[in-house]
Amino acid sequence: MKPLNRSEMAARVAGDIPEGWYVNLGLGLPTLIPDYIPKDREVVFHSENGVLGMGPVPPKHEIDTWLINATKQNITLLKGASLFHHADSFGMIRGGHIDLCVLGAYEVAQNGDIANWSTSQNDVIPAVGGAMDLSAGAKRLWALMEHTTKDGLSRIVERCSYPLTAAGVVKRVYTNLAVLDVTPRGFEVVDLAPGMTFEALQSLTSAQLSRSE
Repeated sequence: MKPLNRSEMAARVAGDIPEGWYVNLGLGLPTLIPDYIPKDREVVFHSENGVLGMGPVPPKHEIDTWLINATKQNITLLKGASLFHHADSFGMIRGGHIDLCVLGAYEVAQNGDIANWSTSQNDVIPAVGGAMDLSAGAKRLWALMEHTTKDGLSRIVERCSYPLTAAGVVKRVYTNLAVLDVTPRGFEVVDLAPGMTFEALQSLTSAQLSRSE
């Protein structure tokens, strides 16, 4: 069994985003997704700091230090891109105009709860960012994450142990081992990493899995 690497995980998500969607990307892994959108597909990427129409990460020799996303990473702009006030950006989010948000996560529960902003394991005050607004305002939410922790503990759980970002909002989870839909009966396996079996995945997952019908 060969788990997907970070680039392969981002590419797997990119391949599922339909033509014409407006998409917001969270911290970490999700920021790699624009690099893998097919050339013949238009997907409009949004950033909370007031950007619509982000392109792939720029090569080092083409970086414009004035162009950044909400995580302060340098970005490129596609033809037709626009820049606007932070408040207008959140108006788009809260107004239900974002088709999809892809967030990283510490845990996702079988009922669609997501915990992605704090582990409460130290005294450092975490930055909530726009994740809570996006979880409530985007039309759909996907999570992109490692299936287990470095210690081998499942991040796909029956119930989140960390403080929630939002309750019951995740529709699909992409991990380095599988793609899972969140359904009324819990996690349903849509796809598996090369060499992974349903039984092996279940042994690494604390929540009960079911097969896609």
